[in-house]
Amino acid sequence: MPGARSRRPLAAAAAAVVTLALAACTVDSGSGAERVGGSGSSGSDAAAIEPFEAALQVDERGGRVPVDSQVRLAAEHGTLDRVVAYHGQQRGPGTTVAGDMSADDVWTLQEDLEPGRTYTVVSTGSSDAGDRRTVRDTFATDPLTLDEQTYPSVAPLGGETVGVGMPVIVTFDVPVTDRASIERHLSVRSSPRVDGSWHWLSDTEIHYRPRTFWPIGADVDVDVDINSVDAGSGIYGQESRQVSFDVGDSVISTIDVDTHQMRVDINGQTARTVPISAGKAGFETRGGTKVIIEKFESKRMDAATTGIQPGDPEYYNIANVQYAMRVTYTGEFLHAAPWSVGSQGSANVSHGCVGMSTENAAWLFGLSHRGDVVRVVGSDRPLEQGNGWTDWDLSWAEYRAGSALT
Repeated sequence: MPGARSRRPLAAAAAAVVTLALAACTVDSGSGAERVGGSGSSGSDAAAIEPFEAALQVDERGGRVPVDSQVRLAAEHGTLDRVVAYHGQQRGPGTTVAGDMSADDVWTLQEDLEPGRTYTVVSTGSSDAGDRRTVRDTFATDPLTLDEQTYPSVAPLGGETVGVGMPVIVTFDVPVTDRASIERHLSVRSSPRVDGSWHWLSDTEIHYRPRTFWPIGADVDVDVDINSVDAGSGIYGQESRQVSFDVGDSVISTIDVDTHQMRVDINGQTARTVPISAGKAGFETRGGTKVIIEKFESKRMDAATTGIQPGDPEYYNIANVQYAMRVTYTGEFLHAAPWSVGSQGSANVSHGCVGMSTENAAWLFGLSHRGDVVRVVGSDRPLEQGNGWTDWDLSWAEYRAGSALT
């Protein structure tokens, strides 16, 4: 719902730095910086000892501060004692933004900037003579439209239990052209730890997988920290996301289209061998390593979705196909096929799906999760990259080559 998308903080790296350091009791037309208060020195002392001055450093382009700007403040004369920053011209409840003072008395804004906002930074310090003074600076950030911001969606969902082959999938609603900049702000941590890599499928989709399948029972945390990050072509990240999920049992199904059998291994042990019927000539089931994408207790299967139109002898439209689990975008499922029980274990008669008895389909459906692995052997028809979650159909070297940071 683009019209309802929330505006969340945005921030990060930069352009040309502008230093705002102004004389007492003046207002700068560019920064809105103002020096107020304090007991200044007089006479010859005033000439010898400079009053406290603070220099606000921000990036500025055309009079506006980009949302990926870093904001710093340091004393030019004297000692910086305290800094308070907030949204708008007046400080009120919920307007304060966090900052941090370093050991060398440089204050840095710790929160991301929001587009189209005014910020006020109030600093208090003392001159070398001990006179205290307050300095107030303001700046405005560059406004951004929704078309100038890219929002990430993440799979799996938070709290979801997935199979050992589940990739982490980040999808962007506006294309990313600076892939390296975005990828630097993506991280995956797991317990136990794994060796993994990101892999770009397109300018709007990036996946992550371990070198080998996830460990059974692993806890995984995903941090998509792209708020305000420059995504290229004038686009910036919108709204960081954090997602945690769990890995369940290892359920790996190996389908042999030549022997018409499916072996289901759970945590390395064969739990059941199931008679199946795979795709017939002209509709062969694709070979390769697939992953369960989604599950349906009941689904209508209409051949028109695969390009076969009504009137074609191969056309079908079957309501209430039970225990259907999708493994390709082009319509391959594992499902109950009571109409082909007579061929299961002896012949391939489907249009590419893997059919089994209702009892076997219900059993498999009940123990399966998104991300469970389905291997198909004995087929001469290859699995196309991107036709489903095909991350495991690439070698580790090929997968790592898809990272913008390799």
